Amino acid sequence: MNRRPDIPDHPARILIVDDEAHNRQLLEVLLAPEGFLLQTAASGEEALAIVARQPPDLILLDIMMPGMDGYQVAGKIKGDLATKNILIIMITALEDRNARMLGLSAGAEDFLTKPVDRAELCVRVRNLLRLKAYGDYHDKYSQMLEGEVASRAAALVESERLYRETFDAAPVGIVHADLDGQWLRVNQHLCNLLGYSRAELQSTAVQALVRSEDTDDDAASFRRMAAGTLDRHVIDEKQYRRRDGSLVWARVNISVHRDAEGEAQHFISVIEDVTEQRILEAQVRQAGKMDAIGRLASGVAHDFNNLLTVILGFAAIVNEDVAIAQKHGRDLSEIIKAAERAAGLTKQLLAFSRQQVLHTAPLDLNGLITDMTGMLRMLIGENIAVTLSLAPDLPLALADRGQLEQVVMNLVVNARDAMPDGGRVTIETADVELGAFSLHKQEIIPGHYLMLAITDTGKGMTKETQQRLFEPFFTTKEAGRGTGLGLSTTYGIIKQSRGHIWVYSEPGLGTTLKVYLPRSDRDAPLQAVSPVVAAVKQASETILLVEDEAGVRQLAKRILDRAGYRVLEASNGDDAERLFANNADAIDLVVADVVMPGCGGLELLSRLRVRAPSLRALYMSGYTEQSAVHKVGIDGGLPFVQKPFTAAEFVRQVRGALGQ
Repeated sequence: MNRRPDIPDHPARILIVDDEAHNRQLLEVLLAPEGFLLQTAASGEEALAIVARQPPDLILLDIMMPGMDGYQVAGKIKGDLATKNILIIMITALEDRNARMLGLSAGAEDFLTKPVDRAELCVRVRNLLRLKAYGDYHDKYSQMLEGEVASRAAALVESERLYRETFDAAPVGIVHADLDGQWLRVNQHLCNLLGYSRAELQSTAVQALVRSEDTDDDAASFRRMAAGTLDRHVIDEKQYRRRDGSLVWARVNISVHRDAEGEAQHFISVIEDVTEQRILEAQVRQAGKMDAIGRLASGVAHDFNNLLTVILGFAAIVNEDVAIAQKHGRDLSEIIKAAERAAGLTKQLLAFSRQQVLHTAPLDLNGLITDMTGMLRMLIGENIAVTLSLAPDLPLALADRGQLEQVVMNLVVNARDAMPDGGRVTIETADVELGAFSLHKQEIIPGHYLMLAITDTGKGMTKETQQRLFEPFFTTKEAGRGTGLGLSTTYGIIKQSRGHIWVYSEPGLGTTLKVYLPRSDRDAPLQAVSPVVAAVKQASETILLVEDEAGVRQLAKRILDRAGYRVLEASNGDDAERLFANNADAIDLVVADVVMPGCGGLELLSRLRVRAPSLRALYMSGYTEQSAVHKVGIDGGLPFVQKPFTAAEFVRQVRGALGQ
């Protein structure tokens, strides 16, 4: 008795084609118990080569693959008389009517949607193999390749190809998600952004990637969008976890894709990386907070310095009384020590709030480099040599020694990190002249400068890296090995020193960073002078004392009275102008606080010098913030006394101002 044909006696040959190894392995595991002969291919090109050598009975063909996609592979197989009878089941992560039409138009016999169920897969495969045995399956579909249908299929294939290219080339992440929010398809940009493969993203629960406390609200929003009760587009910001554990801020724009009948099919999410923007916003907020805290600390330190000036000054005066000193000397000594410790705390407040305040003075640049050489050699290690090339007879620079030491250390450490396998650092100095040109978008003031150059033999930098080198938080180092603040701090110090910094580098040829510092117009560094109090009988000059703080004014007057000076005191600029108008010929020196209500010391002196251009002045202040220090001209050597001061220091500064 004849029976109907069934599966051939020999095992059917099945070819699995998918660019993701994980997917190929999964299909092999699902089909292995059925006894089929299984082969795999990672691309369309590899699949066609296998088909040409030994045609399989059936192909499980992924649609979306780099290079030649599934539609193109199916078209080539079905378009060849020798292979057109091979059965094709297309597999995709997206349940889409258009995709199904494209697959069937390209010649596929069936269509499966990921994730694939084992029972369904085996039934579909066995049914197709049985139909092939009857020999009538392909006749049923042969008309699809003829006439108008074939033309339409070709157009759809081309449209899909263009769509695929656009999808992957988009500069933002694009996701297709099912109605439960599970990612079905992602583009290459999102894979690069998060550090995962397509298969990993499409098989991972979205909740595991999103750092959010409102995932329940997100799920509810998806349901409402699918039902049409929420706006079609929802824009939100979320944090996604990268593979390396870091977080990326993203702006997410979600919309619903519906079919011709208005039924929701899937969600489309556009994910834009806004991490840098959020970092910059955080930096601006932090800068604002630090600026406010710095101003508060600076103001507190200023007022505190005034109080300490009074305490230290009057304590010193009382201590000069022999009788009191014998009886209360130990107590007075403790008062003075406590006040001096408080003055040290005030300096810390000012250091915090000064915003890179620079105490510039004439500086031997060669001497600074020589003094630091031993420390630098220990800092960079034994596998890096340090060579000095210091210009002889180098003029003095005008800089803050402590801040410049930080600059040198930053640059040398940066050079060390560019030479992990060892190399050489060369430190050079020179006296140079710069013309008018631009460095890093900063205009150069022509003139003579002292150059400090640090050159390494490291891996060098690209032009793009050089352009961003001094940006805050920009670093080419791996996570955890640098904050990106060293060179931006260096840049700030040099610019506030009225200098310039320039970088030259070529990939593979090392880097040179050149610092240009202003030259000092003095012949030698300022030397500390021991306090010398002039004898009372030798002082006969008249001093106009202008100070708005009553306690400080009384102390200063008492010190000057004891030193033999005649003192005219004023609490503000207007009173000082009236006193000066009546005593202009007698006044030898004006001692004025820098910052006072209404009219500060600088403005007052500019008014008085209209009448007396050669009038001498001594400025005093509890502030050390940049505006006050630079305004009084301390960088230019004008007389200045910092509060709190001792009686001896104050008298010495007064004597020095009178002698100028």
